[in-house]
Parts: sequence; structure tokens; C-alpha cells
Amino acid sequence: MKSTRQCSRTICDRPAAATLTYVYADSTVVVGQLAAQAEPHSYDLCALHAERFSAPRGWDVVHIHQEFVDSGPSPDDLDALARAVREAGRPRVAAVPPPPLASEPRRGHLRVVSGDA
Repeated sequence: MKSTRQCSRTICDRPAAATLTYVYADSTVVVGQLAAQAEPHSYDLCALHAERFSAPRGWDVVHIHQEFVDSGPSPDDLDALARAVREAGRPRVAAVPPPPLASEPRRGHLRVVSGDA
């Protein structure tokens, strides 16, 4: 299932499409495909901010993937959503025991026990 993470830029509410990571030892910024999980030392960017990103003066920028496109939900995501909606819409059937047959005498759950026994 695809991530629903949002762009890390302030005020931007678009979905994340790329991950930005600083490599301080090499003075390099790497902008690549969206990481599978959010990392504490990286930033998620939407397609617009990933393409417009500029590095600090003296730093190099490496774009691993040039086309940052928000592809939207995948067919698997849509299928999972459709199944969940169908399941939620199904009427719940309570397990009710079948009624006793007419030929059997009805017996309650309480019995009288004599004190002699």
C-alpha cells in the first residue's frame, strides 16, 4: 500500500513524492524516490518541491529520479478499499440457534432437585 505521507515543507499539504537526504560528509543533497518508510534524518517532498529544490551554496545536488510524479492510489490500494467498503456494508448475521423441533418437549435450563437425593 502506498504511503500517505505529506510534503515536509511548511504549509504544503500535497502528498510526498520524493525523499531528500543530506550527506554532510560530502556536502551533497540526494533527492530520490520516496523512501518506503519515513526516516528521522530525511525529508519527504511533493513533486513540485522536489523538482524546485536548490541546495545550500557550495553543496551538490544529486537527483536519483528526475520525474517525481504522484501516481495516486495503486490498483491494489483501490481493490483493498473496495473490499473494505463491501465488508463494512454487509449485514451482520447473528448466530441464532435453530428452533426446537415440534416433536421434542421443550426443556428449560432450570431443574427442580429434591432435597432427598
